[in-house]
Amino acid sequence: MNEVLETLKARRSVRSFKSDLPTDDELKAIVEAGLYAPSGRNMQEVITIVVKNKELRDEIAEVNREIGGWKEGFDPFYQAPVIIIVLGNKERSTHVYDGSVVLENMMLAATSLGLGSCWIHRAKEEFEMPRFKQLLKDLHIEGDWEGIGHLAIGYPAKDNNDVPKRKEGRVYTID
Repeated sequence: MNEVLETLKARRSVRSFKSDLPTDDELKAIVEAGLYAPSGRNMQEVITIVVKNKELRDEIAEVNREIGGWKEGFDPFYQAPVIIIVLGNKERSTHVYDGSVVLENMMLAATSLGLGSCWIHRAKEEFEMPRFKQLLKDLHIEGDWEGIGHLAIGYPAKDNNDVPKRKEGRVYTID
């Protein structure tokens, strides 16, 4: 079978990561895959922020935990050492879809490199907060951006090769 189709079938959401940081080359390749995602009218109005800084990563995790309503001590990023945040320009009607495809491209790239990933929600709520609006300003990012999602990225702590059975009755054909 074709390598792309094999990668699609191999991708899993990883919820247990080793503490080792992915290499800069691996992260660059993952982010680059996101840059090649399709976008409405090819406007390419999605940005990514790679967070390797542990202090900021932990701050984001704590805010995400609070938004999600989990007990203190829970890490919604499953100890992944890197978080990639994806934001879409609110001026584009397709910004949520565009950002979602960027996330998918990056998850597939991570899988192809032997890394694990997990799409984590609540970026929208985070980037409505003054603290994270200020983070964008500090990065000299202007405009009105909505958090689409985060990717927890790292080396899987265990094999995750179990393939869940695909639900029947989801494909219809009209000839």
